[in-house]
Amino acid sequence: MVNPRSNSPSPQLSSLLRIVRLVWEAGRGYTVAWVVLLAIQGLLPAATVYLSRFLVDELVDAIRAGASWETASPVLLLAGLMAGTLLLTELLRAALEWLRTAQAELVQDHISGLVHEKSVALDLEYYESAEFHDRLDRARSDANDRSLALIEGAGSLLQNGITLVAMAALLIPYGAWLPPVLLASTLPALYVVVRFNRRLHHWWRETTADRRRTKYYDTMLTHSAAAPEVRLLSLGPPFQLGFNLIRRRLRGERLSLIRRQSLAGLLAGVLSLLVSGAAMAWMVWRALQGLVTLGDLVLFYQAFQRGQGLMRSLLGNLGQMYSNSVFVGDLFEFLGLRPKISEPDRPVSAPSRLVSGIAFRGVAFSYPGSDNPVLKDFDLTIPAGRTTAIVGPNGAGKSTLGKLLCRLYDPADGGIELDGIDIRGISTEELRRMVTVLFQFPVQYHATAAQNIALGDSVSEPGSADIESAARAAGIHEVLTRLPHGYDTLLGKWFADGVELSGGEWQRIALARAFVRQAPIMILDEPTSFMDSWSEIEWLERFRALAEGRTAIIITHRFTTAMRADLICVMSDGHVVESGSHKDLLANGGLYAQSWTAQMEVAGGRSKSALPSL
Repeated sequence: MVNPRSNSPSPQLSSLLRIVRLVWEAGRGYTVAWVVLLAIQGLLPAATVYLSRFLVDELVDAIRAGASWETASPVLLLAGLMAGTLLLTELLRAALEWLRTAQAELVQDHISGLVHEKSVALDLEYYESAEFHDRLDRARSDANDRSLALIEGAGSLLQNGITLVAMAALLIPYGAWLPPVLLASTLPALYVVVRFNRRLHHWWRETTADRRRTKYYDTMLTHSAAAPEVRLLSLGPPFQLGFNLIRRRLRGERLSLIRRQSLAGLLAGVLSLLVSGAAMAWMVWRALQGLVTLGDLVLFYQAFQRGQGLMRSLLGNLGQMYSNSVFVGDLFEFLGLRPKISEPDRPVSAPSRLVSGIAFRGVAFSYPGSDNPVLKDFDLTIPAGRTTAIVGPNGAGKSTLGKLLCRLYDPADGGIELDGIDIRGISTEELRRMVTVLFQFPVQYHATAAQNIALGDSVSEPGSADIESAARAAGIHEVLTRLPHGYDTLLGKWFADGVELSGGEWQRIALARAFVRQAPIMILDEPTSFMDSWSEIEWLERFRALAEGRTAIIITHRFTTAMRADLICVMSDGHVVESGSHKDLLANGGLYAQSWTAQMEVAGGRSKSALPSL
């Protein structure tokens, strides 16, 4: 479980400082210009108020003395200065609006880049934890907006702070007690903002799983992958009901929080209004006694009213910054996660090509959050330069071998060696460059056919000849040449002009993606599961030539695929129970032979090309 964040202000201050650093990293020049313009704009309101006092007094004197150039010229000069000040204010406002937009774009992209970088760097184990998905959702859903709001709040705090100091300087000659009264009148508003923003953040964190559930329902109702079953099974109404029930409860809880906050804010506002009225009544009384001029009264009214508004804004900025820093803390909590698969302190070089092979020695492994071991004291040697088929029933641990070999996970005990070198001594980047993998459920990338294949070796950036060669090896070249734009045809239906492929054709695209990387180790998980029997036989003939001199591991249920391997290893309950060639295993009469015989008997009444499987 995530520990509750401390109520002390230090974590929020830390978040603010880290966000300031992020903004600085995203655009240094923009940040400097932003601060300078904010400081200038902060002084302009005080200058306007100050000039208004002299303008009113000069105007009163001019009216008393009669209209003449001598009496009107000071009024016109002051009016011109005020007009210039107001024009400059508008110019600065437009410039700051542009700067804020530029900063927002830069900061948003910078934060998205950090989240993406962290997401890719973290181990696969994290993605099997509901707590991690809660953290990721909080980091993604609110981090950008809250980060920008935090910076805007800091900018407003700076600008309003400068203006407030200037306004206080204008008020002090009328009474040194006036600035403290301004502060006291706005403290209740600060209390309301901080108290209810803390409540809102607590509610936000507690409802993360519920909000993710609504996103799940939304995806099921709108995503193309789920659309056929949603319609055939009439899943629309129950999913809509689930979505609406959660949203109704979340909406009610949030509106209840906002209602209580609004009532408390109203009381704080009434108190502030009473203080403002009392101060203004005192100043009017002094004006009636002749102690201050009409210009003084105008200056006092503007300075006090603006000062009080600035104090409310200032304290509101502090409250909002506190709230946003609490939310932004979720971003830094996510960015603070560390991979559990550690890099070696002194990495050793991986063999350029395998000589002896791959060895699993005493490997024990359970998936995160499960007490059931997938592998127990597991031993297996895979000879170099040959094709090894791994067969066995579902749940035997076959696919796990490939994930461990790629160090997507580390075993709890034992080790895996390449030519006697423990893979934990090789950098993960170099290790994974040695391996090309076709997963059991490969990703369908919505890009052109050529880009889909080239993604298999994004570091080397294969050329068109390499891409075509890989496509031919996977048996998909002819299909791609018949597409509207050949290899440049967009695949998938997410974007305009995309072309959808069949399941078998998508699998061949994934095979081509695996083949385009010239790695010494090949791991193919169910490479023919979507192929018909004729296509499988054709592909297997090409594959033997392609795998020549490379160490290939084929994980399969199909006997027709496994029987062509140099070595077949039969797994059951996390162990290798027998191994050998197809002929040897049939002669041994073990699990492989029993499954083969049973499947042959079933297939006997069907076509000779029927595909028996284990």
